Amino acid sequence: MGLFQTLINPQHEEHPERAEVARAANLLQIGEFQLLQLAYNDWCGKDMPAGESDRIFGSYMIYNQVPAWARHYARHIISLDQIGMLDDRDPIYHRYDPEFRTFIPDGLKRFCGAAAVIVFFIGGGIWLSHLTTAETSQVLPPYFSDETMKNINQGPNPTP
Repeated sequence: MGLFQTLINPQHEEHPERAEVARAANLLQIGEFQLLQLAYNDWCGKDMPAGESDRIFGSYMIYNQVPAWARHYARHIISLDQIGMLDDRDPIYHRYDPEFRTFIPDGLKRFCGAAAVIVFFIGGGIWLSHLTTAETSQVLPPYFSDETMKNINQGPNPTP
């Protein structure tokens, strides 16, 4: 029933301490393992050793053992959110997230680049269509060329 309940409601967690860690991780938009790494760094002042990370995360996932420092950190994150002081885009919370970027490209450069691409494609399409069409005497179909219209206007050639 736990798997079905989790599929229906991903926020659902049967273990209350794990629910706090999951909620804090969701608030920061990171995974639970990254939250454990941040909590360890906050508590111990250093990164979690590789051997210890496997042991801690294994006991967390399999046996629902949440370390005290992880509960403390999760409660701190939740309290920051409740008072409106949590900035989930702060690079401090994404130090273990290699794809997270705080750099926002210059808006004017992006706009000018996008506008140049659009002008190039639309202008090129108009120019290409101009080159491929013959001169016509009408705007709407059927399209007759000027020479065809002259021949039609002169009528059939009289036979001598």
